[in-house]
Amino acid sequence: MTEANIVGWGHTKFGRLTGSLEDLIIEAAREAIDHADVDPAEIDGIWLGNFNSGLVKDGFVSSLALGVDDRLRFTPATRLENACASGSAAIYGARDAIRAGWAKTVLVIGAEKMTAQDTAGVTAALSGASYQREESDVSFPEVFARFARSYFQANGDQSLTLAKIAAKNHANALHNPLAHMQKSLGVDFCNTVSERNPLIAAPLRMSDCSLISDGAAAMIMVADDRVADFDQAVTFRAAVQVNDFLPMSRRDLLAFDGPFEAFRRAYAAGGITVDNIDFAEVHDCFTIAELLVYEAMGLAPRGQGVSVVEDGSIMAGGRLPVNLSGGLKAKGHPVGATGVSMHVIAARQLTGNAVGMQHPGAMLGCVFNMGGSAVANYCSILEPVR
Repeated sequence: MTEANIVGWGHTKFGRLTGSLEDLIIEAAREAIDHADVDPAEIDGIWLGNFNSGLVKDGFVSSLALGVDDRLRFTPATRLENACASGSAAIYGARDAIRAGWAKTVLVIGAEKMTAQDTAGVTAALSGASYQREESDVSFPEVFARFARSYFQANGDQSLTLAKIAAKNHANALHNPLAHMQKSLGVDFCNTVSERNPLIAAPLRMSDCSLISDGAAAMIMVADDRVADFDQAVTFRAAVQVNDFLPMSRRDLLAFDGPFEAFRRAYAAGGITVDNIDFAEVHDCFTIAELLVYEAMGLAPRGQGVSVVEDGSIMAGGRLPVNLSGGLKAKGHPVGATGVSMHVIAARQLTGNAVGMQHPGAMLGCVFNMGGSAVANYCSILEPVR
């Protein structure tokens, strides 16, 4: 079976941006097409990841990418939505089309315009990713505060660990020119509740929460028989999607079963272990999520994620640096764009194009993108085409 190969990419700045959702989509798509140097007429389909859920009025967005070039007119275009993993859903949908053989060249975009709403509006929109019968009045900070409280009860107060994760990601973002927040936040600041760093949902402070951001990212992927036409390409060693029950009441929050299963299946499909991975971009919507992911991916035993923070394994220059881009915490989290952004960052790492944040000798990268409360879990293992 043919595989999908990433041969071009685009990525807007993340942050509070003046442009519309359409502007973001077109900017990222145009950069990806130009970077791959493909004729838009050759693109067989477009897949767009966009959560929306009331964030903007532009609800029917699938064809907005056709505005990049008139040669895209009549190209099939589909919007995919899977909460904060909508970007990865778009990638996997496009990959499936290539693997099925009906598409040779595809355009994938992830985009979100969040700052048109105030914080209360964004919070209400994001709550649409919860189980409405039981959780409609529960904010996502509170959702992940429940994860944190369960973890702290079982393993002791890890507030300092979460502060170190936040400070690490802000330090990494200083080297990412596309990051929303390029500002160093020290461990002491992140670990102190203050007027500038209030509790949002105990025990999570503002510094434990990802940013409300606008932004877009895009990729061109091609089938194996087209790879030779491109100077650089990145392919999938494995790509796994695992969905868990939507109601939190049906899951053991401490177990984090969906992410554990996604990593287990991805490693098995790729014939690897965590020791083979050179770097990872993971879904740190809240710092407790990144701590739990360390354990889900096998970097540390359950309940001992603090060990890889303390020994520096996940730091820049460590044995497996996590979120060199700054992660959702500092790079930003325009929810529909996040999954595509993670894959673009990984592709740049694997081709030596991650200027300012390059991990030397990176040959195998991991991307983990999560939708909802660890409900939709996507794990990709990526490597350069040799």
